[in-house]
Order: sequence, then C-alpha cells, then structure tokens
Amino acid sequence: MRWTLLDSPIGIFSVATEGGSVCGAHFGLVESASETPADPIAARAVTELRAYFAGELTEFGTPVRAPRGSDFERAVWREMTRIPYGETLTYGQVARLVGDPGAARAVGVACNRNPIPVIVPCHRIIGAGGKLVGFGGGLDRKVKLLELEARVALQQAWS
Repeated sequence: MRWTLLDSPIGIFSVATEGGSVCGAHFGLVESASETPADPIAARAVTELRAYFAGELTEFGTPVRAPRGSDFERAVWREMTRIPYGETLTYGQVARLVGDPGAARAVGVACNRNPIPVIVPCHRIIGAGGKLVGFGGGLDRKVKLLELEARVALQQAWS
C-alpha cells in the first residue's frame, strides 16, 4: 500500500492505493506518504479530490476497494456511495436500506470504520432530526464537507 498526500480545505488528506484501486484515506499526514502520486490510480484520486474540494466534481470515478470490513459494514459503505451529492440520510434510514431497521447504532460504527472517507461519503450520514453527530475526521470537517456540497448543489440547481 502506497500513500499520497494532498493539502485540502479540510487539512492534509492522505490517500492509499494498492492493486489498481484506492484502499484507504486518512485525515492528516501518514508518515510514509509522498506528495508525488505513487501510481496512476493515486494521480487520478488526487486529481478527483482536488476537483471535489474545488466544487467541480460531484461523483468520484476512481476505483475503490475496502481492504477489510464485515458484510454489514460493506453493505453500509456501499449504501453511502448511493447517497446523492449534496444530500444526507440518517443512520436509521441507512439501517433500513441495508435491511436491519434496528441497527442505527451499528451504522454509526460502520461509518466510523469507513476506510475511505470523503470518497466513500460517510459525512452524508447524520443523526435523527438532522443532528450532526460523530465523524472520524471531526465534526468541523463534516460541517465543511456538507457545506461545500450544499453550496455546489444549490449553484447547480440555480444555473
């Protein structure tokens, strides 16, 4: 696994690639990360992330592969990728979508264990009643990501 870092509006963000896909992302610096993309997939991920943070990209095309996770976690992560840009779902709604209506807390655990945040958009999952609860990168980053997407979605809707 090779890590590439980029500076972003939410701070240093590191992306890992292996076997032709993104397999990890981390808020902050990973010690072995390089500023130069290690391979074409890393270069594509960095390009897409820069475009996303600039408000120019609303859907990632870089291939991703979670290196670990239970069947339930993988189902939650797949569901995350289906949440449209600029929209949110609650933990309870996601639990129902993955077939376990009583598993809202387990959805929260799966979000926390998401190995590829931002690209697999766990920030789009919120608490009941619209509350912003929990985020591995900190609530300040979650707010910035949701604000970015809301602003871009509004601009697109009114253009």
